[in-house]
Formats: sequence, structure tokens, C-alpha cells
Amino acid sequence: MRCMMNPDSDIPRPRYNVMIATIATIATIAMVVGIVAAGATAARAQHLPSPMLNGETVKVSDHVWAIMGFPNIGIVVGTRAVLVVDTGLGPRNGATVAKVVAALAPRKKLYLTTTHFHPEHAAGEGGFPEGTTLIRDTMQQQEAEAHGQEMIDMFSGFSPENKELLAGVHLRKPDVTFDSEYDLDLGGGVKARLLWLGQAHTKGDELVFVEPDKTLISGDVVQNKTVPNIFGDGGTPASWVAVLDKVGPLGALHVLPDHSAIGDGSLVAQDRAFISDLRARALELKGRGIPVDEAGTSLTAEFKSRYPDWPITSLASFVKSVYAE
Repeated sequence: MRCMMNPDSDIPRPRYNVMIATIATIATIAMVVGIVAAGATAARAQHLPSPMLNGETVKVSDHVWAIMGFPNIGIVVGTRAVLVVDTGLGPRNGATVAKVVAALAPRKKLYLTTTHFHPEHAAGEGGFPEGTTLIRDTMQQQEAEAHGQEMIDMFSGFSPENKELLAGVHLRKPDVTFDSEYDLDLGGGVKARLLWLGQAHTKGDELVFVEPDKTLISGDVVQNKTVPNIFGDGGTPASWVAVLDKVGPLGALHVLPDHSAIGDGSLVAQDRAFISDLRARALELKGRGIPVDEAGTSLTAEFKSRYPDWPITSLASFVKSVYAE
């Protein structure tokens, strides 16, 4: 039996005035990602944004809501099932998300997927109710098995709050894995396409494309004026551009990134242009024999001038990724 949402029921109403993340928060998150990639210490990680999700929802499109925080959580609602994208840091945040979903779309089958294996995206699964179906792409699951506990331990060392939130957490095996695409019919014409299109921020980055809304839940692959970062042995700048070349034809109208403000489909081309521009300039300096550290410093100053509305702190990490190609 299909359970339709009652528009007059007592559910959390989306707060449109809280949907835009501040530039300061975006810059902080981008900086922290770079710190982690470089090998963070607890002292340097003091700039982490609050890990606690507040449970307030924002409407992204007709069938997609978000909880804006660390990270942004996607909620896709059909007439018979709901898909949640990402979990928050630890089971307490996962339980917050699950409570919001239960009020927003009660008595519906619950699916959960994660955009990549990092703890703020995947380590809250334990807070979801029994019977939740967990789905991940195969490459992401391989990363989770190889490095998931290592990342949980790293994030636990960033603060006493993180340590408490992640105490005893282990990433469980998903109920479903897929290689390149997994389609979910959530009912009422709402479909979610779970996609692995290649390596970018990590090897296993997953994107979710919601139809008929044409909403892209993009993880770290597409952000809103946020410096890209390749974590550890993730993708390469070239492979990231190749992924964006596959994302473009989807024709997204709305984009929900995981660590920056909601935007429209133009974010895809915007990110591709920035990454391609930075990669081309870094390769040019590499070809001239400029040392990588000098190139990072030079290009940071150059791109701050050329992209004044981007909160650029340092491009050194991404420039190193280009030099390593």
C-alpha cells in the first residue's frame, strides 16, 4: 500500500531562509579537507565546523529536502520510499537525520546511501532504524574496507566531541553494492539514479540524480565555489574533469553539494572550468621546471585575483595533485 504524504500533517516545514551556507563556513570546510589530506594533527583540526546537525530542513526541489550542516544531507521523498544521502558524523547525528525523515515522510521504506566513505558521510549509519537498506558503489566499499577505520580514528582525534560521537563506530557492509549505476523507484514517478562515474575527490565518489526534479546530489564532486581537493590516493585532476564531462549531460537544474551552498545546474560547468583552468596553469609551470611548492604559492595568489568570489586559502594541495599526474 502506498502511503502518501498528508500536506496538512504535523511535519517539519522547510526553512528557506537557512538554505545558504555562509562563505566563511565553506572556506573553513575547504581548508579542513586540505589539512586532512596533508596529514592533520588535532591542534590544526581545531577549525573544524560543528559536527552536530540541527535537524532543520530546506526544500531543494519538489521531492528533495536537505539538512544543511557538516555535511549537507539529502532526503529524496517518493510516495512509498525515501532515500537519504549521507549520515552525519556518528550515530547520534544519524539518529537526528532518521528522526527528521520519520516526521517528513512517515511509514515509508527507508534507503540510505553515502557519497563517499569519510566519517561525516558514512559513520552515522548506526543511528538509522533497523530495516534501513544501505547501498554503496563497489569502489567506495573497497575504500571503506581499506581505509574506513583509519579515517574514523583520524576524525576521532580532532576533538573530544568527535571522539565521543565516533566511539565504537565501525562501518558495516552495505546490503546492496553496484558497479556504475543503481536505480531506485521511490514511487509516484520519483526515481533516484545512484551513479559512480569515476574517480575525483576519492576513488569511490557517488552522485545521486533525482528525476523528475533533475536534482543532483553531488557529494564533493561538484561544489559551489569551493576549491577542489583530492584526498589521499583518490582520483587525479584529469579524472575529475572526466567525471564532470559525464555529469554535464545529465542536465541538472538543481545541485546539492555536501560542503557548500545549494545552487543550480551551472555549478557543474563552473567547477569544470575552474579545475581545468587550474590544471592547465599548473601543467604549464611544471613544464617550465617551476618547483611544485613555488607553483602552489604562485597559483594561489593568481587565482585569488582571477576568482575573487571564491574563498581561496591555498591551492598547494591541488597543484601537487596536478604535478603528480
